[in-house]
Amino acid sequence: MKIKYATISKTGRRSNNEDTFQVVDMPQQDRFMGIVCDGMGGHYCGEVASETVCNAITKYWEKYAATVDCTTKVGLACKKASVAIDSKSDQLGHAQIGTTMVMASIEKDNVTIAHVGDSRCYLLRPGDGLLYQTQDHIRLDFGWEVIAKCFFSYRSDVAVPDVRQFSLQAGDRLLLCSDGLHKSMKDETLLTLMAEDKPLEEIINEYDKICETRGDDNYTAILIEVE
Repeated sequence: MKIKYATISKTGRRSNNEDTFQVVDMPQQDRFMGIVCDGMGGHYCGEVASETVCNAITKYWEKYAATVDCTTKVGLACKKASVAIDSKSDQLGHAQIGTTMVMASIEKDNVTIAHVGDSRCYLLRPGDGLLYQTQDHIRLDFGWEVIAKCFFSYRSDVAVPDVRQFSLQAGDRLLLCSDGLHKSMKDETLLTLMAEDKPLEEIINEYDKICETRGDDNYTAILIEVE
């Protein structure tokens, strides 16, 4: 299967961008991987956390590209990322840093989706609509929404992702995004735009306009289409 994609990552109304994303496109091996991480921990630390986890998982995926995607592979990649974020925290004087993560790895006509936190993946199929949407790992703490699962320094126990696998068909679209994007609009709007018969770049531009107008956070997205 051929993969097309478009990306965006902007600071929005924040002073710095704590989101990080990576794309690994290996058409000769029928493989593609996209990942989005949204850092927490305040100025600078959030950027460091998201970049550390994103890079660790990406490097693992590139190194073991020939290994079949499975829950075990995702788990091992996440363990590598947890070790990396602990090491980075040590370098920062034991700072408490954390990040969400959502990824989609396409292997021939199958996709493996994994996430922790409130960064999301949507899987849309023409004619069928929404096939899958990740469920945010959040809880209420004295009325405030708190991330219940994420990559967090010295807490590898909360970096256990939900993993799902699906068969793909031509025309399927996937959207990976940080909460700065999906919280800037209703799901109905997000999905309507995602399903439009337009080039991916035009859809990304529509998301950009909405986030610029209504959002108050960094926003990052990878929009993918299977041909």
